[in-house]
Amino acid sequence: MVRVVRKVATPFVVPGPSGVALRDRLKGLTPGDEQVLQEVGAHLGSLASKDLKKRCHEALEHTADSWARRKRGLTAVSTSRWAGSNTKATHDQWALARRGQAAHVASLEAGIRMIRYRLSLPLAENGTKRTLGGYRSEREWFQKARRVHVLENRLDRNRADQQAGRVQVVRGGKHLLRMRHHLGEVDLTEAVWRQQWEAERWFLQADGESGKLFGNETIRVTPDGEVSLKLPIPLTELANAPHGRYVLASKVKFAHRGQQWADRVAANRAVAYRIHLDVERGRWYLTASWQIPATPNIPLEAALAHGVIGVDTNADHLAAWRLDEHGNPIGGPRRFSYDLSGSSDHRDAQVRHALTRLLNWAKTCGVKAIAIEDLDFAAEKTREKHGRKRRFRQLISGMPTAKLRARLTSMADVTGITIIAVDPAYTSKWGGQYWQEPTTSNTRKTTRHDAASIAIGRRAQGHPIRRRTAPPRAYRSDTHGHRTVQARSEALGREGPRPHVPGPRTRSVLPDAASTRATRTSRTVRDVRSEQESGQDSLLSTG
Repeated sequence: MVRVVRKVATPFVVPGPSGVALRDRLKGLTPGDEQVLQEVGAHLGSLASKDLKKRCHEALEHTADSWARRKRGLTAVSTSRWAGSNTKATHDQWALARRGQAAHVASLEAGIRMIRYRLSLPLAENGTKRTLGGYRSEREWFQKARRVHVLENRLDRNRADQQAGRVQVVRGGKHLLRMRHHLGEVDLTEAVWRQQWEAERWFLQADGESGKLFGNETIRVTPDGEVSLKLPIPLTELANAPHGRYVLASKVKFAHRGQQWADRVAANRAVAYRIHLDVERGRWYLTASWQIPATPNIPLEAALAHGVIGVDTNADHLAAWRLDEHGNPIGGPRRFSYDLSGSSDHRDAQVRHALTRLLNWAKTCGVKAIAIEDLDFAAEKTREKHGRKRRFRQLISGMPTAKLRARLTSMADVTGITIIAVDPAYTSKWGGQYWQEPTTSNTRKTTRHDAASIAIGRRAQGHPIRRRTAPPRAYRSDTHGHRTVQARSEALGREGPRPHVPGPRTRSVLPDAASTRATRTSRTVRDVRSEQESGQDSLLSTG
């Protein structure tokens, strides 16, 4: 049986981030400030819900004229800039729902294909490593035969909605909506859930506009941190500043990238702001964001000039190993652990801390490139493919591959480190086969993940993963030249003999033994000199 090895994709430099987002807490808000923010957020949130309903009703018949009509209707009960931000957010949410709908249809199609394939096989037929076999029993076969009809009916409904442009959107989130019926399981009271639900449905975000004062006329933040917002027309009686504005008692100061933000505000460049409430902590936050020009990608050869760090992504840690420019591992493996249990904020913090330690180590080593796998488990998470392997499905579903890569790219862009994505095919298998045993010693046990990080780094550099190809027996002497695949084809002298190393070739003799032996006085000469100095005649002993 011929084994087919799939073609490995070429490594590429991951493009840098296209935007920046900063967040700071609004400290020192008075009860009046919080009351104004709640009323403004609730008023604009109700307008956003009505606008989203109209947009979903238009479906595929949406035009620029209908967009303009909706915006004029919102302007009469808010302001023109609030209306523009509201309609833009509506379109972004509708587009996101369409992408999720397309992904759901693709998942249903994949599940139906897998069930149909396994139903066509005989019962209890063994599968291979890459293909699944038949179902184990008649009971399972019968249950899957029923399930395929359920999935087909569900697929028909979703396809009809997709063709008609109908989407299902919940402002505030479907997860929070369903939580209403399971408050006892999450230890929430109805009052707390109601506060979270209302806070998620508020609308307090405004897009920036270049050329306007401090880059935003709706939510304005001065260089010294003063925050003010333009009140909607029905709430202008709450203003405490001229021109229908309300100035908050809190001042913000962005610690991260604060100088960049100050430069943009001073130059009146566009900055978007969002105000939101964390109900569990009872804290208000302000988020500032803006677009940045794409960082020009440096050539792959220039990024690898000082070596590379190969990183293998796992469910609970990052396995990393530093490689020199020739693909040889330097030092020992490093492991950066994280815990993906708990809330989403906790998981995000764990990933961020692990990446921070990785980047700090890369800066200490002087390496300018990090190689990671271009992982995508979208096709591997289907229930029909790994239905019996629940723990495996939970394992790959819990790995934050997309979030980890996006956050690593964003954090590395600040430090000047290039991220290189490589094909993940066979990295764990070939790394364990060729590098796990050679790098294991009496004091260090190399794991399969550590060996995979070496394979990832060598693939990014363009080297083959295997360590060395031994020449035929007749050519293993230096007479015909020492041949390996360790050097590139264009390297000079790669087919020549090994360079001569001065000194002895045994470990029992020191490297400078030859020079010491040449300058050292022999024992016979030392004995004669000592006898002469003592006044003894060596000839008397022979008489």
